[in-house]
Amino acid sequence: MPEMTFDIRWPDGSIQSCYSPSLVMHDFLTSGQRYTVGDLVDRAGAALEQASDRVRAKYGFACTSAAATNDQIMKSASRFAPDAEVTIIAMQPSLERS
Repeated sequence: MPEMTFDIRWPDGSIQSCYSPSLVMHDFLTSGQRYTVGDLVDRAGAALEQASDRVRAKYGFACTSAAATNDQIMKSASRFAPDAEVTIIAMQPSLERS
């Protein structure tokens, strides 16, 4: 199962590198796109849940790394107002777009 990383620039300029066990993050987030903190939390949470479900379907157990990533994002997000802006500055590997 392909895994990936994605980097978030928070409203204070700090950058957080995150892990996903699945490329499904590309279905929910776009590199270079801005989101509100609240929207990011919702999108990332849904994506990481789906990623963990994919791991469970393939290996028979949930991905604790996906849950840990979601917890880290929620902890970072709690420092900011829900309508503050964040930017996804990188997603690796990127998807080929035609």
